[in-house]
Amino acid sequence: MALQKLTRSELEEFIKGMKVHRGRATELITVYIPEGYDVNAVQRQLEAEKSTAKNIKSTSTRKNVSDSLDKIVRILKDYKVTPEKGMALFAGNVSEVEGESDIQSWEIEPPESVRVRLYRCDKEFVLEPLETMTEVSEIYALLVMDRKEATIGQLVGKRIEVLKKMTSGVPSKVRAGGQSSQRFHRITEGLTKDFYKRIAEEMKGIFYENDKLKGILIGGPIPTKNEFVEGEFLATKLQKKIIGVKDQGDTSESGIQELVNLSQDTLADQEIIYEKKILEKFFNSLGKDPRMTPYKFEEVKKALKFGAVDTLIISKEFDKSKGTELKVIAEQMGTTIETVSNETDEGKQFLNLGGIGAIQRFGI
Repeated sequence: MALQKLTRSELEEFIKGMKVHRGRATELITVYIPEGYDVNAVQRQLEAEKSTAKNIKSTSTRKNVSDSLDKIVRILKDYKVTPEKGMALFAGNVSEVEGESDIQSWEIEPPESVRVRLYRCDKEFVLEPLETMTEVSEIYALLVMDRKEATIGQLVGKRIEVLKKMTSGVPSKVRAGGQSSQRFHRITEGLTKDFYKRIAEEMKGIFYENDKLKGILIGGPIPTKNEFVEGEFLATKLQKKIIGVKDQGDTSESGIQELVNLSQDTLADQEIIYEKKILEKFFNSLGKDPRMTPYKFEEVKKALKFGAVDTLIISKEFDKSKGTELKVIAEQMGTTIETVSNETDEGKQFLNLGGIGAIQRFGI
């Protein structure tokens, strides 16, 4: 198998697949090579490990370990230098039938640089260094509010989560009988400020100690959100994290989604916005010229073989074997491959359409 350069979402799928494998003895081999490390030195180490493997008492385990080491050594002989971000290699007997041997190998370049140097022979593959790369490194706090209600959420990668809904109890502006206008105004202003303080306390409780917090986005009607931001009700540490303030009327759960949509300029590098733009481009192309935007397997495959596809888009939920078949052709043709989730509205719509699609560079 040729070196696979994986995106973060592809790495998640790879890890799931690798966790299935279990050795009957310590015969599954894992090798991590950091960026810039001498690949020849690793090859020499594994050659030495082959000699050590001769001391394994069990005949079948000894053979499986030796054959797996041979596979990895042969792979490494194809490399003069380590790939740009380092690499991870795996090999072992993955047969589910006792007494039979099925030695398989994998070689990947992950989306982030490999930092650890590792060789291990165990009953399972060592995946922790890869799992840390799939963890979301930063989040955004989301707040939509007016004088009546507030909704607090967060953007985690491509996923929007609603965390807290609050109501103020501030009476409407209709003056109660017997109350002076000024007194009623003082009461409502006091209750409004109390509500702002409660919102600030909730935000502090949720986000103050979160080291992954990159920024805070706030949305709401013009006077309310501005009063909250300019009044500096948030703790100083959080106040400094405000990166966007948007005008909007919806302060419910759907308002959280609206806030993210309105903040595309601020979140331009975030995964959710990147995915939305890819799929918007696909659906726009499909609407303008369906012949240049195939989304059925055989049609996409045909266009790929002609080298006509500029971008191949595959949902994480699409059939894995068919997806791999298309990716292999795409890589041979220099086609850009994008993997999308079903965590956005666009991603769900794309999956309902079939889960694959192509944007062609020329017609066939």
